Amino acid sequence: MKFETTPAFDKDVRRLKREHLQRFLDVLKTKFVPACDAHAIDPASPWPQSLRVKSVQGAPGILEMTWSFASPDGRATFEFVTVEGDVRLRWRRVGDHDVFKRP
Repeated sequence: MKFETTPAFDKDVRRLKREHLQRFLDVLKTKFVPACDAHAIDPASPWPQSLRVKSVQGAPGILEMTWSFASPDGRATFEFVTVEGDVRLRWRRVGDHDVFKRP
């Protein structure tokens, strides 16, 4: 599956502390990307429970995942989009709980 980002996500990434960005990237590599690949094959396949993937309340089509429960809490929002017939995952925001103000 292909991934893309929004300008807000790119800005959020630049604000993350180095250790928080590294934790996010580690979770992507070890848990999220494999689960995303499985989801691309079978959309009914479950997400890892440890990521707590669920719909963002009041934001249709946008999902959230938790990548850290430690300080600060690590959250990211994303959505699936279709571009020229290909389904892609678009990262929308990343950071702490504040990402839900404008998911």
